[in-house]
Amino acid sequence: MQTSELKTQFFRRPIAPQPVVNEAQTPIQNAPTELWFPVANAQPQALPQPARQKRPFLKYIFLAAVLLTLFTVGLIVVAGAGLIYMSDLVMPGVQAMGIDLGRMTQNEAAALLQNSSSQQTLRLVHDETVWLVSPADLGLTLDAAATAKSAHAYGRTPQAWVEFIKTGTMAVEPSWVLDTAVAQTYLQNRAGELAIEPVNAGLVIENGQVATTPAADGQMLNVAATVAALAQSGAAVAQNGEIQLVMQPVAPAITDVSGFVAQAEALLATTITIQATDPVQDESVSWVVGPQVWGSWLSLAVDPANTTQFNWTLDPDKAAQFFAERNAALGENRYLDEALALTAVTEAIKNQQENISLRIYHSPSQYVVQSGDTFAGIGRKVGIPYPWIQAANPGVGDALTVGQSITIPSPDDLLPYPVVDGKRIVVSISQQRAWVYENGELKWEWLASTGIASSPTAPGVFQIQTHEANAYAASWDLWMPSFMGIYQPAPNVEFMNGFHGFPTRDGANLLWTNNLGTPVTYGCILLSNENAAQLYEWAEQGVIVEILP
Repeated sequence: MQTSELKTQFFRRPIAPQPVVNEAQTPIQNAPTELWFPVANAQPQALPQPARQKRPFLKYIFLAAVLLTLFTVGLIVVAGAGLIYMSDLVMPGVQAMGIDLGRMTQNEAAALLQNSSSQQTLRLVHDETVWLVSPADLGLTLDAAATAKSAHAYGRTPQAWVEFIKTGTMAVEPSWVLDTAVAQTYLQNRAGELAIEPVNAGLVIENGQVATTPAADGQMLNVAATVAALAQSGAAVAQNGEIQLVMQPVAPAITDVSGFVAQAEALLATTITIQATDPVQDESVSWVVGPQVWGSWLSLAVDPANTTQFNWTLDPDKAAQFFAERNAALGENRYLDEALALTAVTEAIKNQQENISLRIYHSPSQYVVQSGDTFAGIGRKVGIPYPWIQAANPGVGDALTVGQSITIPSPDDLLPYPVVDGKRIVVSISQQRAWVYENGELKWEWLASTGIASSPTAPGVFQIQTHEANAYAASWDLWMPSFMGIYQPAPNVEFMNGFHGFPTRDGANLLWTNNLGTPVTYGCILLSNENAAQLYEWAEQGVIVEILP
């Protein structure tokens, strides 16, 4: 058994100094201030600290300092505000046109406002139409100085500070000046952009039937009302940047056309047959055009001043497809003159004419030179006097090369007059004969003489152009009775080749009476005097003359 060991510790305990006296009651100096006591297994203990004394007066000093500081700052703020209030500066927080003018002089504020207004854009609005304009375009001018003055004054009023407390801002209405004359001029100049013409009730032809179309109101800009609205709310317009354009309706002049329906239906009673003739190829083609077709080419209108008759016009754009298809069917280098065709159709409709005649024309063509070709030979081949071919190719000269492409003028160049329908004269150089046809029937057949080899008659299609009872050919000193000119041997020459009777020289000698039926002339076509006289009376200007090789 183990004996526990007793541990002894000494704990020092401070004690308050006590005076030690001796028996004589005399204090002894330097008496001990601590006692040591042995304590078994004792733990050290904290000694109680002496209580600190409170100093309440420091709190009051701090509070006084804070109050003094606040008072000083307040004095500074009030003094600063007072200085601003008494100065030319706009009070802090004051705005105009959304611009903060606080702490600016009136001049500075005016300059800023003026610059801002010069960059401003207004919107003039109607439905989806928007015009972007500057205020100056409408005669709106900002009085920047007056606005700055108002801003300066407003910030010094109780109302402004009430507004500031409620909204956080102090806003001043800008001062705008409107020149109504400028606004009116600007709006009048642009009014046409918004104008919509009223639509009168009308008539249309659909599939050969007459139908009516309803009337519709138009619109126009009411300039006076828009200017008045601008004058009334110019400042708001400038502020918000937008104004609604004031429009007014425009009533149509005609709202009922039912009384014209029967009259229009009567117009559609005619079926037109177009006969197109090719005088060069002596061919014709015809097309039957009913009101279901040509009626769609018409535009009908009613004149408000005429309550008894409607008007109509033939629209070439509507007829273009019809004639384009017909021209395509005619083949290469042949065509109808659409302008002449439309005129003829218009007259037929107006006069309820059932048949019209049109002419088929020819375009110039290209010819590729073959081996052995000459201008004269090409002319005989294509039926054009060769000087006309030379004139159409001024840069070619006399020399032709194989494979060269040259222009052949249109044979219509030699048919300058309207073609006479139903009459045609045919001459054969090889047979030395002439045949005269009327309405497709042979009327006369005669012997004829054409030009000699050195001055040949040109083959081709020509027409009667002139009539002279007794023409004189100065180059050969010949007088030619019953002369009918049919073509110029070359462009721009003054003489013609044509038909005539037996010529005389010196007014006495009758020539070639025994040569009829053989080439004897200088390019003309010789007939007997009797036949020439008959032809002279029968063949008016424009009759086709076809000369075969």
